[in-house]
Amino acid sequence: MRADHAPAGAKGIDEILAEARARLRRLEPEEAHIAYRRGAHLVDIRPAAQRAASGEIPGALIVERNVLEWRFDPRSAARLPIAGRYDLPVIIFCQEGYTSSLAAAALQDLGLHRATDVAGGFAAWRLAGLPAFGPADVYAYLQAVSPGDPRPRPTT
Repeated sequence: MRADHAPAGAKGIDEILAEARARLRRLEPEEAHIAYRRGAHLVDIRPAAQRAASGEIPGALIVERNVLEWRFDPRSAARLPIAGRYDLPVIIFCQEGYTSSLAAAALQDLGLHRATDVAGGFAAWRLAGLPAFGPADVYAYLQAVSPGDPRPRPTT
C-alpha cells in the first residue's frame, strides 16, 4: 500500500464529523443558553490557553477534551459527582463547534443520550452577545469588520 492512500475502511475527518453530527440535535447558542438556564450542564472542553485567549462562559464546567469520557461515564471511578446518570443533559462547546460535535457523540456512545453541542462553539456564543467574560478583542474586531474588507470600521 502506498503511503498517500488511506487504508481500506479508513474514514476522513469530514466523514467522521458528519456521522457524529447526524446523531446530535445541535443547539444554536441562544438555545443552549436557555437549556443551561433550565438545568442543562454547559461543558467547556477547550484547553486552558484557548480559554485564556478567548474568554469563558460563566457557570460552564471546565472539562478538557482529553478527560471528558472519564468524567462523564456513570461507570467510571473518575466521574464527576454530577455524572451518575445517563439522562444527564450535557451541552459541549469548543471554540468553533467542530471538536465539540465529536465529543458529544463520544458521550452518546457512553450512553448519555441527551449529550449535544453548541453549533459554532464559543465564537458563536460570544458573537450572539450571550454571557461571557475574558478577552473579547477578536470578537469586537469581527463585528467591526465588513465582509471582504479587512479594515475595522470605526466604533462609537
